[in-house]
Amino acid sequence: MPPTSHDIRYQADERPPVPLTIGLGLQYAVLALATVVLTPAILISIAGESEAYLNWAVFGALAVSGIATTVQAVRIGRLGAGYILVMGSTAAFLPMSVTALVQGGPALLATLIVMSSLVQFILGAKMAVLRRVFTPTVAGTVLMLIPVSIAPIIFSKTTDVPAGAPEAAAPVTAIVTLGAIVLVALRLSGAWRVWAPAIGLAAGGLTGLAFGIYDLERVASAPWIGLPDFSGYPGLDLSFGTTFWALLPGFLIVTLVGAMDTLGDAIAIQRASWRTPRAIDFRSIQGAINADGLGNLLSGLGGTVPNTTYGASIAVAELTGVAARSVGICVGILFVAMAFLPKLVAVVVAMPGPVAGAYLAVIVALLFVFGVKILTNDGLDYRKSLIVGFAFWVGLAFQFDMVYPELLTGPWGELLGQGMTAGGITVIALSGFLDLTATRPRRLRTALSTDALSEIDAFLRDFSERVHCDERVTARLRAVAEETVHTLLGEGLQPVTRELLLVARADGPSADLEFIAGGSDMNLEDQLAMLSEGATEIPNEAEVPLRLLRHYATSVRHQQYHDTEIVTIRVEPQGRDEH
Repeated sequence: MPPTSHDIRYQADERPPVPLTIGLGLQYAVLALATVVLTPAILISIAGESEAYLNWAVFGALAVSGIATTVQAVRIGRLGAGYILVMGSTAAFLPMSVTALVQGGPALLATLIVMSSLVQFILGAKMAVLRRVFTPTVAGTVLMLIPVSIAPIIFSKTTDVPAGAPEAAAPVTAIVTLGAIVLVALRLSGAWRVWAPAIGLAAGGLTGLAFGIYDLERVASAPWIGLPDFSGYPGLDLSFGTTFWALLPGFLIVTLVGAMDTLGDAIAIQRASWRTPRAIDFRSIQGAINADGLGNLLSGLGGTVPNTTYGASIAVAELTGVAARSVGICVGILFVAMAFLPKLVAVVVAMPGPVAGAYLAVIVALLFVFGVKILTNDGLDYRKSLIVGFAFWVGLAFQFDMVYPELLTGPWGELLGQGMTAGGITVIALSGFLDLTATRPRRLRTALSTDALSEIDAFLRDFSERVHCDERVTARLRAVAEETVHTLLGEGLQPVTRELLLVARADGPSADLEFIAGGSDMNLEDQLAMLSEGATEIPNEAEVPLRLLRHYATSVRHQQYHDTEIVTIRVEPQGRDEH
């Protein structure tokens, strides 16, 4: 049985033996190598760019992935999660990247990647503020549209074989690759499931070799150790022409969705890295998104494709029970070392087109499922379902020119020609409309101090009266607010300079409260969990607010960001003691 977060052999802050660290680092690196290398190879071959640019982009992808993976593990200031989060090339940008290469060349692509990476730094810094704008509904819908946008690329690769190849070469090679990946993943478990993509690539490569479509000449001519051709470096295109402005919105939207993917991976790796479950540290998530932004910034400046976190790294941590940061550092070093081993890289780049297409088909299928999971985990009511369904069909229609193509010419045609862009703009616009027309919450801005308790109490009594809360909910709201303020202030209840924004929302007979204040190092969820287990070392006097808060609140969620913390509390007519 795979280890869970409760039977971790080496948690994040521990050091496993050096041989184990290197062995696991090699496993992570080999598992990710194909995706890191094949993504730029597929992109550049589809766009018909030069061999020199291909070699440079593959070198850059490995080097940048290594640097970003190391930063994720080390956590330098506000850069990095502090966990094993393997970074590598992402297929999400392929459709728009092909358009950028065809219409403006590698320099335009590099500029678009650099500009879009800045969004991740903004999101990382203002994550608490933007949490209601960049929602799971937006991320899930765009992730579902990525396979739609990338489908033409996948199908073109499955038939891409040299002239004169046997007629059966393309379909048989693609089917063998796809069959090996899917069958191994479906029928086997444990380590075999993790290695399914690598097994599929090996099976497809051997089949291509039998048909004579594997590029042995590329492998033979590649040196064992060497540098890329520096003439392949594209530089930046700073002309900012019409094509740049038409493609930029699509790059920005997918960059934001990639940040949501990173957010999900950062949450999952935290849960898999500690023996004793902890509340999610949103400061670590901000660091992960910032490191993702750094990776994309370096990708653009380095003339290669964007990157993102790989969810497979979480599966390996759960499978092996080793979540030590030193393993992540080892993976980063190995990626950089592989960048200087052209023959090893050539083994992957030489894979036949049908192998790459089948491999990519599985990757984007998982992206679609991940999008669905985000939507279902967030909850799909009638309104969200309508928004998601309509935005998906808008993206599909615009991707395949089904909606008045004669009217979509020039800049508008370039802007809406990608399904992800059209669907993303639709879901953002409709979600914004729903939020703007919803019943407005009540807000109180005051100081976080005991002197503000009477003001907070009066605010909640007025709120309860306006939304017609019954006496039980009103009493619970007032009690919850008092105990939350006492707990946020901490021991001694000393006067502080922190401000408090209290947001109250009605939800039928229930109500939700948000306490938004300056940051601290104490997490309510962790303290409540320790209180439940009888493991807390908090003095008895300080336990009282926690126990009362647990008694009156239906649920408590404490999100800690850099400089900001948000406590979200739900109060229902039936309390914990009455369920």
